[in-house]
Amino acid sequence: MTQIRSVVLGCGSYLPEQVVTNAQLAARIDTSDEWIVQRTGIRERHIAAEGEFTSHLAIKAAQAALADAGVDAQSIELIVLATSTPDNTFPATAVAVQHGLGINHGAAFDLQAVCSGFVFALATADNFLRTGAYKRALVIGAETFSRILDWNDRGTCVLFGDGAGAVVLEAQEQPGNAATDRGVVTTHLRSDGRHKAKLFVDGGPSSTQTVGHLRMEGREVFKHAVGMITDVIVDAFNATGLNADSIDWFVPHQANKRIIDASAHKLHIAPEKVVLTVDRHGNTSAASIPLALSVARKDGRIKKGDLVLLEAMGGGFTWGSALVRW
Repeated sequence: MTQIRSVVLGCGSYLPEQVVTNAQLAARIDTSDEWIVQRTGIRERHIAAEGEFTSHLAIKAAQAALADAGVDAQSIELIVLATSTPDNTFPATAVAVQHGLGINHGAAFDLQAVCSGFVFALATADNFLRTGAYKRALVIGAETFSRILDWNDRGTCVLFGDGAGAVVLEAQEQPGNAATDRGVVTTHLRSDGRHKAKLFVDGGPSSTQTVGHLRMEGREVFKHAVGMITDVIVDAFNATGLNADSIDWFVPHQANKRIIDASAHKLHIAPEKVVLTVDRHGNTSAASIPLALSVARKDGRIKKGDLVLLEAMGGGFTWGSALVRW
């Protein structure tokens, strides 16, 4: 029986021009390049310029994805933008992106699941496309986390960066075989609000009428991350009959190299299949997976027909996985 799948037509990304190295941070706060690299694998990150908003980054990533797909912006019927750092409390940053692309039809909205945002947005768009509600969608992850960091907190400010990535999805009829179909094969999403205090921003319109700063219990997040990540990946394998040997590329959320390495090891995924960009980008939250996808596409690693495993975990806690055949 044939099945409608959400096939990736193209992907693109954008990084702000300003690069901040570990050495530059060490000149401002009590840290060092060695300390940061040993604990996280991060060597540098990109920081948005003054007056450069999340929407600006998202528009440029979307334009790159549209160019890669070879499709016109007017063919886009749905925009789902994952972000925790919107331009405004409202309207959604997605409508600014929609306007910036010259689109005035269809629907555009934001989705907030912190670092899991891109996986949640991909799953959301996939469900809209598979039901026939829309034919073609833009899924974007874009963040300016530099705007919510306490730059005196060495435990958090060294971890994050700014950036955006996007994919173009199209509903296409496929044979209905998870082992060979192109497109989004399966997605699995989870959340557990009991862990809010371990990773959150201490502000908001309703609670403090301020933006607030990111706060994190690093050890607690690390402790939960590997188990939660592998849990939803096992769910994906069970749902499809696929396994770690089936995977061509593992593209995890780029938060911490030690978490990525531990997850790959636990799942028996070979190191050479893991796409790593955390050293160059830092943790860009919802933008990290599409940024990594774009890097691996541009350098020729991810090719048509490859099976790509995505996973992420973020504040909430939220976590999720997706299997996508390119």
